Amino acid sequence: MLIGFVLICAGILIALYPPLLSIVVAGLLIFLGTVVLVTAHAGRRARGQRTPRVLDLFLRY
Repeated sequence: MLIGFVLICAGILIALYPPLLSIVVAGLLIFLGTVVLVTAHAGRRARGQRTPRVLDLFLRY
């Protein structure tokens, strides 16, 4: 029920302020890209393969 309420509120906010949709989509894409990078890094680490140097710069810590 709470999720439905949140989705309705998000729909109303997007209807009232359309640029909010582009912000939400951009945030979602950034989040999903980060998840893919971290998952790939963890998979390489688990298999014992070397991480590419470019990823080492971003995923050092």
